[in-house]
Amino acid sequence: MTVSWVLKPLALASAVAFGALGILGRKYQKARLYFNVTVYLTTLATSSVWGLLVTIIASATGQRLNINYYVARSFYKICGPLVGINVIVEGEEHLEGLSTANNGKHQSAVVIANHQSMLDILFLGRVFPERTVIMAKKELKYSPLLGQYMHASGAVFIDRKNRKSSHKTVTQVGEDMKRRGVSLWVFPEGTRSLHAEPTLLPFKKGAFHLAVQAQVPVLAIVCENYHHMFDGRTRFEPGTLRVRILPPISTTGLTIDDVSSLTESTREAMLKAITEMSQRTPAAAKAAAKIEASVSKVTALEAAHSSEKNGLSQRLVASVMSDSSLSEATSRDTTEDELDGDAVLLKRPKIE
Repeated sequence: MTVSWVLKPLALASAVAFGALGILGRKYQKARLYFNVTVYLTTLATSSVWGLLVTIIASATGQRLNINYYVARSFYKICGPLVGINVIVEGEEHLEGLSTANNGKHQSAVVIANHQSMLDILFLGRVFPERTVIMAKKELKYSPLLGQYMHASGAVFIDRKNRKSSHKTVTQVGEDMKRRGVSLWVFPEGTRSLHAEPTLLPFKKGAFHLAVQAQVPVLAIVCENYHHMFDGRTRFEPGTLRVRILPPISTTGLTIDDVSSLTESTREAMLKAITEMSQRTPAAAKAAAKIEASVSKVTALEAAHSSEKNGLSQRLVASVMSDSSLSEATSRDTTEDELDGDAVLLKRPKIE
């Protein structure tokens, strides 16, 4: 009775506050942010409970490797309309090809995607392939509920601090992937990279080592920069997210010596695609123009500084050489490189 007396007013107050946010959100950007974040996180929490139920049913019916697929798609179909975000996918035929490339059986692949913020879960839900598991750091294995869910869905946990252990895990996973027709989803940046301009953090090579070792293709999925829609602090706007699935990159015949070049070429292809898609938005175009202007300014400053530095070097050498008593010592112990070592380096201006 006492609990009910407390919970009912609390539920009523929450409903009134949520409704007020929804009404204010039609006019005020900040209110839309709070309203959509509340909807997003509530749906995410609900999907977690749904995930536990799916885990039980899928495990009992032999569909354990599709747990992530069912839960991710459910989240997108529920949350997308609620926050007003629609995901348009280009190149979806490459994703569908995973199901038909191996005589009708699922083709194993290492699926990689750019990682911007928590909103990634939404586009992930739209494109997450069947029979695909997630690679995650070992620490998540011990997280309450999340760890148990990830373990049940077949997640691959990597101990980044132990290279020998990581190498052994990658070897086992590669063999298991091909034998069972399983794909692996990885965020190669390792952490979030939400910036106003289209960009990618440096890639970690673990996923590419795995792809080469297992001789399975790399399938890159990129989402346009959505800073103009969500920045985590001031806005969470409805709209359309564009996602592009690039053609699979074959690793047949590649060796460990090719991992670095494969990593870099894949990153360049993804960055090019992100930039192309993101330039469609005025905000991204403006940010890119600002960066280009800043880079040009830095280049001009560096060129001017280099010219001034060379002039200073020449004057110093001439001054030293004019002193006949020091000319022999100078030619023996002082070089232009040593003079350059005393130059002042210009710092690049901070881009806002």
